[in-house]
Amino acid sequence: MKQLYLLIFSVFISLNLQAQGILKSNAAYKITYFRSADGKPKEDRNATVVIATATQNLISNASILDHKARYPYEQSLVTKPALLLYQLADLSTGSQLATVDSTAIGKQVFEYGNETKIIMGYTCKRATTIVNSNRIDLWYTVEAGIKAAPTVLGQNLGLVLEQVRNGNSYLTATKIETVKNVNPVDVAKISANLSDGLTYKDLLWKSRFTTLAVFNNEVINFVDKPQSNDSVFRFAGGTVIARKVKFPAYPGSPNVFVDLTAQSNGDAYDRTGSVFVIPTDKTISLMDALKNSVKELPVYDNGNGKTYQGVVATANYNPVIELMRFFTPFGVGKYNTLKLKDKNWAEKVYYRQDISELFPLVNGKEAWVAVFIGNYDKGGHKVSMNITLHNSGRGEHHKELILPLFNSTNVMEMAGQEYATMFSIEKGLEVSFTLDKDIKDARLRYITTGHGGWGNGDEFVPRKNTIWLDNKEAFAFTPWRQDCGSYRLSNPASGNFENGLSSSDLSRSNWCPGTVTNPEWISLGDLKAGQHTIKVTIPMGKPEGSSSSAWNVSGVLLGTE
Repeated sequence: MKQLYLLIFSVFISLNLQAQGILKSNAAYKITYFRSADGKPKEDRNATVVIATATQNLISNASILDHKARYPYEQSLVTKPALLLYQLADLSTGSQLATVDSTAIGKQVFEYGNETKIIMGYTCKRATTIVNSNRIDLWYTVEAGIKAAPTVLGQNLGLVLEQVRNGNSYLTATKIETVKNVNPVDVAKISANLSDGLTYKDLLWKSRFTTLAVFNNEVINFVDKPQSNDSVFRFAGGTVIARKVKFPAYPGSPNVFVDLTAQSNGDAYDRTGSVFVIPTDKTISLMDALKNSVKELPVYDNGNGKTYQGVVATANYNPVIELMRFFTPFGVGKYNTLKLKDKNWAEKVYYRQDISELFPLVNGKEAWVAVFIGNYDKGGHKVSMNITLHNSGRGEHHKELILPLFNSTNVMEMAGQEYATMFSIEKGLEVSFTLDKDIKDARLRYITTGHGGWGNGDEFVPRKNTIWLDNKEAFAFTPWRQDCGSYRLSNPASGNFENGLSSSDLSRSNWCPGTVTNPEWISLGDLKAGQHTIKVTIPMGKPEGSSSSAWNVSGVLLGTE
């Protein structure tokens, strides 16, 4: 049955029992509660409903009982006199969960007040408890002759007619009705297939959103002949893994997150990582280069004597769209045997970032999703990655322009793609693009990190980034992270210096070992249809011996059409 756990009742006798005195202990009652805050009704008018009998209290709501609730939904059942608490969840049609707790109600502790108040004609007393730092006041009566409450709190006090959280959020009874022809929940049927409490919570939580499992314990390493299979493809010596992902279609604007878990599988160093989508809507794509050669990519030449493959958008090519820039720590997991007193190393690093603004690009489509970690180690790193979609209920979204403009991160580094040293001269990185129509509220989603060198390299030296729109300065800032020491426990193999610092402690150009680099949102205003130019300039440091600096920058233009 679709509603396995519902108490089924067919006839309501709508009696106002406010002045009826003691309720019959062998009768069944429907008690309706509404929420309010600061004296005003809450916008959500889905009433809490309790069906109370001599043997069971079902805590539900009007939508569920009217068969209008959206999945997943949850109800609570208290059996009497044992006071067993069953949590009941319907995840979808025919998919249901249940768990039981024999101690949840019995272990509740209350302080009792002397004051009273009248609710629905009954004299109520106050009982107070603390839940997760929140003060909960329960106003209950023993005059009614039954025990029930709108939540699991106070089920054995009496009839709770009002629950108040932190003095301003109310859940108040507004109606008590007798109910005939009630069929109780079949506890024996529920008990035949119970989950433990943690499993129940986990499955219920995961049912509230869609998870796209992209990679599971995949190795990203450097070998002569990387092995692909029918779903996960390996390129650039195994340092890039990619697969096609089918994204579900959403009519509104979901919240979308990418999460990635990583640990060392042999490599002890901090490495640049990137999660990205490979556009295939033009004649040439990065997939051509990954399958064949980096020579397939169009080159960018700014006059500094080098050419850079696949960096900027052209009429026939779109650069990769970076979802998340991350950095591996020094050997997390693999090198946890390097013991230090009072240091309990993490086993893995978990990265998670909101990418909702880029979802319209893949909504309802199939797209190549890839992960790059630059390394020259045969063990490399091991990663798992998911994309989760959460229905936000924000309704239809305006039509968005999402235009990839540049990405200088050389994700094919191990296949010969040039490092991003184009900032060695004033021209830096420049890209022209054409808008077919006017766009409003244009923003550049800009990610930047500096790399290279030792003590005097741009990794450790603050450098100003300037973004120019149509030859006018639009934005300038100096990207810098000073919180790297916060992630010491993810860096067991970090070098330690004579001055007591570790390499992972040192401040860097917008990244730390074991962190995500957040995008900068650069407002460009309203843009007219036609051709425009965006330029990025950075006063990059000069090479020192065999050491040189580089800047990995990516930019996607967003706006409302």
